[in-house]
Amino acid sequence: MSATTNAARDRAMTPEERKVILASSLGTVFEWYDFYLYGSLAAIIGAKFFSMYDETTRNIFALLAFAAGFLVRPFGALVFGRLGDLVGRKYTFLVTIMIMGASTFIVGILPTSDAIGILAPVILIVLRLLQGLALGGEYGGAATYVAEHAPNNRRGFYTSFIQITATAGLFLSLIVILATRSFTGEAAFADWGWRVPFLVSIVLLGISVWIRMQMEESPAFRKMKAEGTGSKAPLTEAFGQWKNAKIALFALLGLVMGQAVVWYTGQFYALFFISSILKVDGFTTNMMIAWSLLLGSGGFVLFGWLSDKIGRKPIILGGCLIAGLSFFPLFKLLSAEANPALSQAHQTIVTTVEVDRSSCSFQFNPTGTSRFTQPCDIAKARLAALSVNYSVVDKPGQRDAVVTVGSQPPVSTTQPNFAAAVGTAVTAAGYPAASNPTVVRMSGPFDIFREQVAVSIAVLTILVIFVTMVYGPIAAALVELFPTRIRYTSMSLPYHIGNGWFGGLLPATSFAIIAQTGDVYSGLWYPVSFALACVVIGIFMVPETKDRDIFADDLGASRKQRGPHALEPESSLP
Repeated sequence: MSATTNAARDRAMTPEERKVILASSLGTVFEWYDFYLYGSLAAIIGAKFFSMYDETTRNIFALLAFAAGFLVRPFGALVFGRLGDLVGRKYTFLVTIMIMGASTFIVGILPTSDAIGILAPVILIVLRLLQGLALGGEYGGAATYVAEHAPNNRRGFYTSFIQITATAGLFLSLIVILATRSFTGEAAFADWGWRVPFLVSIVLLGISVWIRMQMEESPAFRKMKAEGTGSKAPLTEAFGQWKNAKIALFALLGLVMGQAVVWYTGQFYALFFISSILKVDGFTTNMMIAWSLLLGSGGFVLFGWLSDKIGRKPIILGGCLIAGLSFFPLFKLLSAEANPALSQAHQTIVTTVEVDRSSCSFQFNPTGTSRFTQPCDIAKARLAALSVNYSVVDKPGQRDAVVTVGSQPPVSTTQPNFAAAVGTAVTAAGYPAASNPTVVRMSGPFDIFREQVAVSIAVLTILVIFVTMVYGPIAAALVELFPTRIRYTSMSLPYHIGNGWFGGLLPATSFAIIAQTGDVYSGLWYPVSFALACVVIGIFMVPETKDRDIFADDLGASRKQRGPHALEPESSLP
């Protein structure tokens, strides 16, 4: 390869290319905004569309509906990845944003289960599936599009701006939600105001479509099309040939799996833990998350830039390792600061459930068809909803569950007022009541300088920094593993299996683990296990790609298509 060619490829990006990439990033921010509205409003969504269930089951179903969008993302990656490799990145972008925006808007006008019964959650899940399909085609295209514009020696830095879009979309959704809450008040927001952020998406859809209409096709894709070196069957070439499929497999298990669980723990499970486990009010929860995102999101660009210097693997796998080793102490510190009375109760009040252990279920129901009606399940669900730590004492042959909280009189599930009686016993034993004055509470957006608020935000910011370590360089790492002809398809599937399945199922699975074990921290074993496993696999099975020329395979394919003398000077041809 000539020095001129090297210089052309390593040059700084032109203003026009920066403008195109900015347009791509902004459109992706709006798409993430649409997708994350549901996650930010999971508790209200559960109450509105799954009102036929008890609180614990409702929370699980609400999170599973959130996860439904993630579960189908790999299928969206296959459909739109193939389309993107065949007809182009730009046109695929337009399709995905239209599907996403329309689905989000419809959620805003969808009647609740009180109005149309079981049809409401069914339609909601269908809309989440459509959103997931669209997002499955979005990320791979955006990352590929930006990477194919970027200079070789700055690919990590430029693709890091696409990595910011997910957090920016979450941040935007939180800001819109907070503004709506402030304008309508809590009561009106819970009644009808929650619909406003979904309805606003129609405006963002119009802006996003206009932005994407201004975009030009990727130069690498145009060059590939002009030379006729594109793949005629991207799916078969990417996953039907072991030489390519094994790269996708190791990328999934040695990079994306750990990145996904660290990301969803730091942003989504943390939000759910604060609101549902620690019982922090909605305004304070969203505001603390928003501040942590604002303070920590610069790490995406920092670690993307750093990966151009020292490599993708050290940063991604290092982030997985540090996160895996520190999640437990960080979440315990968060509990101690955000709700000290509850944290103290967890340490000092012994709660037991005496029952035949064989009658207890694992309260995880992906299909939504099971009801947890055994006495053991009813008792555990009630304690989990109250954020009580408990243990199950096996009493073979005892069908009814007997709950003992501290020194309070035992409460049996045979009592007609069991739920109320357990709540009374929990409060009497020393667990904080709903009006707990020690729980963290912000009086306004800038009430961040009191110690309790500041420390809570600091812990959340550390979790966001872990997210930026694993997520900032991931796009560059994945793009560099595959050639242009199958890049969109090949990188999209492992990314969306990792984030859609390993990550998307994290909140629901972790909550079910808590209900099963009786320990509010036990749900963290899910991300810790996968993050540490990813470190081991990544070290041995994933190559470092920092210095890889993503155009090299394209040159080889072009030479093969055009003959052995394609790159030789004309004077040397016979």
